Amino acid sequence: MFQKQHTLKEDFFFEGIGLHTGESVRLRVRPAPENYGYVFIRTDYTPAVEIPARVEYVVDLMRSTTLGKEEARIHTVEHLLAALSGMGVSNARIEVEGPEVPILDGSALSFVEAIQRVGLVAQKEPQQFYHIEEPVHYQDKERGVDIAAFPFDGFRATVIVDYNSQVLGIQPATLVRWEDFPTEIAPARTFCLLYELEELHRLGLIRGGTLDNAIVIVDRQYTPEELRRIGSLFGYPNVQVVEQGVLNNTPLRFDNEPARHKLLDLIGDLALLGAPLRGQIMAMRPGHAANIAFIRTLHKLIQKRQIIQRFQKTPTPGGVVFDIHAIRQILPHRYPFLLVDRITHFSEDSIVGIKNVTINEPFFVGHFEDNPIMPGVLILEAMAQVGGILFLNIVENPQDYWVYFLAIDGARFKKPVVPGDQLVFKLDMLQLRRGICKMAGKAYVEDKLVCEAELTASLVPKSSLKTAYAAKAPSRESRTEVQQ
Repeated sequence: MFQKQHTLKEDFFFEGIGLHTGESVRLRVRPAPENYGYVFIRTDYTPAVEIPARVEYVVDLMRSTTLGKEEARIHTVEHLLAALSGMGVSNARIEVEGPEVPILDGSALSFVEAIQRVGLVAQKEPQQFYHIEEPVHYQDKERGVDIAAFPFDGFRATVIVDYNSQVLGIQPATLVRWEDFPTEIAPARTFCLLYELEELHRLGLIRGGTLDNAIVIVDRQYTPEELRRIGSLFGYPNVQVVEQGVLNNTPLRFDNEPARHKLLDLIGDLALLGAPLRGQIMAMRPGHAANIAFIRTLHKLIQKRQIIQRFQKTPTPGGVVFDIHAIRQILPHRYPFLLVDRITHFSEDSIVGIKNVTINEPFFVGHFEDNPIMPGVLILEAMAQVGGILFLNIVENPQDYWVYFLAIDGARFKKPVVPGDQLVFKLDMLQLRRGICKMAGKAYVEDKLVCEAELTASLVPKSSLKTAYAAKAPSRESRTEVQQ
């Protein structure tokens, strides 16, 4: 994979039918500037609607991957995205006149050949990669799906399909070098089992399906009447199969073409991360729903790592996510009101923070001087500050917001906290809606619960407060009138 970003030297164009919508589509893929990524543009909207090819914009996974923004949709993006990422294209503007990427022959081969024809041009910016630093696992026991990612210096992917079918059997497919993608993975066509056709037709999910853009696997004996009935649904009155295998005996391009196509789909879905992956992927019975669930898990870990790297500039000891220097960048509080010393766990919906309680705390001077007990209200304030850091997952620039706590419910104090104690705060997100979150917080000393409460907080942009203050402040003329 290239170390520099690349884009196309010139446009390429396709016109065809959408597999699922059955609508005619015009597709033009253009060069794009550095750090642009892949962006789909529905040019048949006024104004045109731009939909970034990112997992955040996935809106439907019924038999394909669909991106959406507002009312606009782009169906079946995975084959084109696989071709772009598999060929090393970093940035592309994808203009679509219609609701779906054309299916063509059901593979990514035509897109790959178009990229080879127009060529690539290197750009100045380095290519960013997402590195798998620890094993990541997704499982759906009900469907028998297992997908895992492991650290690896490069990219390698293996897919295993098992449809409990005598024809398909258990099929593996592996990509070990990107150089093999154009010949070993891109030509693999989409497929379905014959018994699925009637249901897919009834649901309106393959309005553009033909025997020229998909492989139909026949895994049992069908009577001539059954074949005629199914064939008539798609305008093929004379479908036949000499033996169990492929409808109309369409020759397979590979013995394991279905497994290779599942690998193609996985590569296309992985492109929705926004940058190439450095790691090894193992996938058992993957599909679009499982792929996207797995990719969303990866995306959360990537976001977490990016947030940590943004604020934690220097290495920390094991078990520390944010030290006091990072916390000072995140929280607006300063002495004597900064009551968090470090963060030891940070995820999308939970956080753990530490507060070391010492006799030098200023509040001990005037609060029960002969019996130093940390005021309960300050324990809640420290808990709230730890909870405020959870908002890093909600806004891009947390330093541009104030966190205002709206309510404290069910506060209970179980044991006094005294100098020498180390408070451990654990908070879990209970609800998040429109910038308001509710969190369950608990405080421990040596694994013993000392305080618990439910906290409700709101994000308030600092800019809105400045505007409000400016509106309330009397003008120079009005101040003069008051003085007179």
